[in-house]
Amino acid sequence: MNATSTRGALLAALACVLVGGSFTANSVLGSYPYAGGQFLRYGLACALLFPLAGRGSLARLTALTGRQWVRLALLAAVGMVGFNLAVLAAERTAEPAVPGVFVGCAPVVVAVLVPLVDGRGPQRTVLHGALLVAAGACVVQGWGRTDAAGLAFSVCALAGEVGFAVLAVPVLRPLGPRLLSAVVCAVAALESAAAGLLAEGTGWLRRPDAVEAGALLWQAVVVTVVGFVCWYMGMQRIGAERATLFSGLIPVAAACTAPLVGTGSYGVAQGAGSALVGLGVALGSGALQRPGGRPAPVRPGSAEPSRRPPFGGTAARGGVESAAE
Repeated sequence: MNATSTRGALLAALACVLVGGSFTANSVLGSYPYAGGQFLRYGLACALLFPLAGRGSLARLTALTGRQWVRLALLAAVGMVGFNLAVLAAERTAEPAVPGVFVGCAPVVVAVLVPLVDGRGPQRTVLHGALLVAAGACVVQGWGRTDAAGLAFSVCALAGEVGFAVLAVPVLRPLGPRLLSAVVCAVAALESAAAGLLAEGTGWLRRPDAVEAGALLWQAVVVTVVGFVCWYMGMQRIGAERATLFSGLIPVAAACTAPLVGTGSYGVAQGAGSALVGLGVALGSGALQRPGGRPAPVRPGSAEPSRRPPFGGTAARGGVESAAE
C-alpha cells in the first residue's frame, strides 16, 4: 500500500469505528421520536459542515445537474434516513444481531456491484477479503430470533448500507468529501422533517432531556461530522470497494464497547470474528500483497482502478459516515 492508500484505509477505519461505538448512544434514544432525532442530528451536522466546505462551494452546488440532485436525495433517503429506519423497524421483531448480520454482508455486495456498474469484473482479492469480513461480522454478532418482517427490514438495512457508498461515487468528485457530507445532511434533515410530519403530526419533534441531548450531540458532531468526512475522504482515496471492507469494523467496535456500558460481553466468538474481519480487511485492501504486486491506485471520486501513477492528494469531503449510519 502506498501513502495515499494507507491514509485512505485509516480514515475509513476510523469512520467505521466511530459508527460502531455510537450504538451505545442509540440505546438511550429509544423513546425519542425517530424523525425528530434524525432531524436534529443531521440539521446540526449540516450547520457545522457547511462552514468547513471550503471556497467555491456555492459554485460547485449550482453546477450540479438535476440527475445529480436526484442522486443526492436518494443517498440521503436510502443510505441515511432509510437505513436507520430499517434497522429500528427490523429490531421490533428481530434481535439486533439479525440486521447486523445482513449489514455485515455489505462489503460483498459492493465488491460485486461497483465493478458491474463500471463495466468490469470484481477484483478477486477485494471479493475474497469481503467474504472474510462478512463471515467475521456474522461470527461477532451471532444470529438471533426473527420473523419475516424482521428479515425484510434487515434486507432494507443492507440496501441502505450499500447505497450509502455506491450512490455517493458519482457525486464525490465534483463536490468533495466535506461539501458532499454537508449537502446530504441538509437533505436528510429535510426528509426526516417531512417524514415526521406525515407519520406523527405535531408530535414528531420535542425537546430532548439532558441524556438524549448528549446522545444526539455525540451522533451529530462525532459520528456524522467527523465520521462522514473521514468515510468519504477514505473512499476518495481507496475507492468504494475497499472502503466498504472497513464496515466490518462496525460490529467489532460495537462488541468491544458494549461491555463498557453493561449491554454485552466480549468472548471467544467476538475475538474470532474480529480476527476474521481484520484478515479480510488486510487481504482486500492490499496490505498483504507483496511490494511488486500492489493493487492499481484509484482515481479520486471513483471506484475504478486507474492506470496512471498514484496521485498525491485529494480534494476534501466528509463521510459514515452511516452511517449510521
